[in-house]
Amino acid sequence: MTTTKIIRLCLMLALPVLLFSGNALAGKPVPDTQLGLNKTAVTDSPPPEKFSYSKNFPGIDPVLKRAYPGAPPQIPHNIEPFLPVSKDRNMCKTCHDKRDTFDASGKAKKVKGQPTAIPASHYIDHRLGNGRIGKTVVGARTVCTQCHVPQANVKPLVENTFDH
Repeated sequence: MTTTKIIRLCLMLALPVLLFSGNALAGKPVPDTQLGLNKTAVTDSPPPEKFSYSKNFPGIDPVLKRAYPGAPPQIPHNIEPFLPVSKDRNMCKTCHDKRDTFDASGKAKKVKGQPTAIPASHYIDHRLGNGRIGKTVVGARTVCTQCHVPQANVKPLVENTFDH
């Protein structure tokens, strides 16, 4: 096939695409009030809706269902008195550091009515590559609120169709 024939073939194949895209571009523009979750103009800065976290202290609210398999557990209680959570100030460990409840495989035993134990994975320093459970929570895992979050009483921004 000659170069001229290849160019003609490409033009013939590209022509419908170019015509269709031209029609799509000539359509009505989408108003900026329909672009985001807030459905307001992109230049507006609406205040967030009021919400509140649970005021219940630990041990009152039931354990929350995980958002999806493998998701970090959600915090079902008020954490305001425990903030900020940091390496040097971690009140979570006061109740949840239950290393002594691990069985031989390193799995924490869940005792009804007791706080959920910090899992063995939080005691393993993966940078060392030895897979051994240490005596303390690894430094990278000491700020619990990086992954675990308290739940607020809020209306979802969009409908959730995620299937557990």
